[in-house]
Amino acid sequence: MSEITSPLAEALNKDLKEHDNCAFDLLSEKGRQIFFPSKGILGQSAEAKGSKINATIGTAFEEDGSPLCLECIEELLNIHSDSFLYTPSYGLPKLRETWKELIYRKNPGLAGVPISLPVVVGALTHALSVSGYLFVNEGDEIILPDLNWDNYELLFKYAFGAKFAAYKTFDGNGYNILGLREKLFSKGEKKIVLLNFPNNPTGYTATEKEAGQISAALVEAAEKGKKVVVLLDDAYFGLVYEKGVYTESLFSKLANAHRNLLVVKLDGPTKEDYVWSFRIGFMTFGIKNATEKQYKALEAKAAGTVRGNVSNCSGIAQSILLKGYQNPNYEKQKNEKFMCLKNRYEKIKEILSAHPGYAESFIPMPFNSGYFMCVKPVGADAEAVRKELIASHSTGVIVLSGLVRLAFSAVSTDKLGQMFTNLDTAIRSIKAKNG
Repeated sequence: MSEITSPLAEALNKDLKEHDNCAFDLLSEKGRQIFFPSKGILGQSAEAKGSKINATIGTAFEEDGSPLCLECIEELLNIHSDSFLYTPSYGLPKLRETWKELIYRKNPGLAGVPISLPVVVGALTHALSVSGYLFVNEGDEIILPDLNWDNYELLFKYAFGAKFAAYKTFDGNGYNILGLREKLFSKGEKKIVLLNFPNNPTGYTATEKEAGQISAALVEAAEKGKKVVVLLDDAYFGLVYEKGVYTESLFSKLANAHRNLLVVKLDGPTKEDYVWSFRIGFMTFGIKNATEKQYKALEAKAAGTVRGNVSNCSGIAQSILLKGYQNPNYEKQKNEKFMCLKNRYEKIKEILSAHPGYAESFIPMPFNSGYFMCVKPVGADAEAVRKELIASHSTGVIVLSGLVRLAFSAVSTDKLGQMFTNLDTAIRSIKAKNG
């Protein structure tokens, strides 16, 4: 490990080491060196807050003390002009508290379990990047399913020099628990596990039984001396359409499971609340036996990474979200949007059931949640299918890992039938050309 030069980093590391768990041990070299600059500009500005004359920070104010901003922009937004100011690198305090309350509300299995206060990051991609900074050294292996979001490669392989230890996502029509276990119990003490439910690209979430098996495997590894950091990419959290599928985050089962198991919940409103352009996300930590001081140290390292990377996240987006969560119609409207997606899911099931002949062209992969489903073309190359769909049917799809990903979230219900007709026709056409 490189020599740590900052006494602020040393103080945070001391707090992390003093408790009966492995939080410090799982940090990367960069994670051990990072700190929040509480004695720098931000800290000095915080100390001066409330002073009659405050010449500390690089913002600008009108003569009456209100933020100096352009009226042509301000009039577009029905929020207080203070929203134009910088936010703390940790995020707006009230939004952090509100998101923590929402985590408990949406995950009743967490009741009574102490967790950190969420740190605001620049949505899920940034959350994953901050996780890489804190926990991934060059050459570290990341255990993940083979069907995964292609941005993981940029995030972890090319930015942090990690290697992927991938296992087959499915075993028949269910999640491949044995594949995960094989990677988890391989040589090496430190394990980094990345789980994504609902999964992108497949739209699959672990069943209640599978969620229990996944959690049991992780706890068993921890009990046998493995030190495990679990990154939970919960980008599509809450969008579950079938009974028997686990509706909570695995954070509920793992946040207080074992002292050798550090869990990082990465989530946000992007997909949950349909605000794709806001670029706001959250990082929340959970580990058995953690004290408030230890959680504050982890939060400070996350906030220090944000400070050194993007400084802070959009204050306007955070302010709008906070107002939205306080609106009495929030839950009702959110359920309406959920039902829109669930109805499309059910329509797809109906279409596939009504057309058994589609089995000659493609095989649907297991799916039960989220924005997507995948199909495996029969007797045709997936990339050739993608190109044929655009050229002959004005239909766009994504190809990942030899599968065709269909984002039914982006297709109106009345066009779903035509989408599958086009897919079937394109594959049959390719097969005919190939003889």
